[in-house]
Order: sequence, then structure tokens, then C-alpha cells
Amino acid sequence: QVELVESGGGLVQTGGSLRLSCVSSGGTLSQYTMAWFRQRPGKEREFVASHTWRRGRVYDAKYEESVKGRFSIYRENFKNTLYLDMSSLKPEDTAIYYCAAKNLDSSSYEYWGRGTQVTVSS
Repeated sequence: QVELVESGGGLVQTGGSLRLSCVSSGGTLSQYTMAWFRQRPGKEREFVASHTWRRGRVYDAKYEESVKGRFSIYRENFKNTLYLDMSSLKPEDTAIYYCAAKNLDSSSYEYWGRGTQVTVSS
């Protein structure tokens, strides 16, 4: 059973930066497609970014349109850790951010963390 634990959230001013981390236990990170989702106040959970690890490199990186150029998803497989670097943060980025994982042949994300709160003040 894969367990995911996020950290790194907090309060930051508009234009600031944060790095979120997601540590995986119970499974090897390289076996999964990994992703970040977020749930903004009053909204449903939405996709932020994802990528897959194949043949020793990142493959098929995807970003939600509003975060392109500002957010970067990457991993350190030897640490079983996924990251989300966020810069030029905006108040509309305020949300609970979730880490998720799925098997390479799965159509939906099977494993979820509990989330970490990011608040961007104006």
C-alpha cells in the first residue's frame, strides 16, 4: 500500500515562492505516474501537474494552463520524493495541494495524500 505525505505548504505573499514535497512509502516512486492536484476554496479538486518516469527519465510532463511557466514538478526517485516548485504565486493559487500516484497502466489516480495548505496573501 502506497502512502503519500505532503509538506511545505504555508502562507506566502503574492509573487512569492514555495516548494511542496511529497514523500512516498510502501512503493517505489519510479513505478508510478505522479501528480499534484489542488482544491481551491469552494471549488472541486483540479489537476495541477503530472509526469511519468520511464527509461530513466521524466516523460510526458503536463501542466494546467494557469501554472505553466510558474510551477515545476520533479522528483528524486532515490529519496522517493516528489516536488512542486511554485513561483510567482497569486492569490488564486490558494488551495489545498494534494499529491497523487497511479500505476502506469491505470486510468485514474489510486493513491492520495492528505494535502498541504497553501495560502497566498494579496
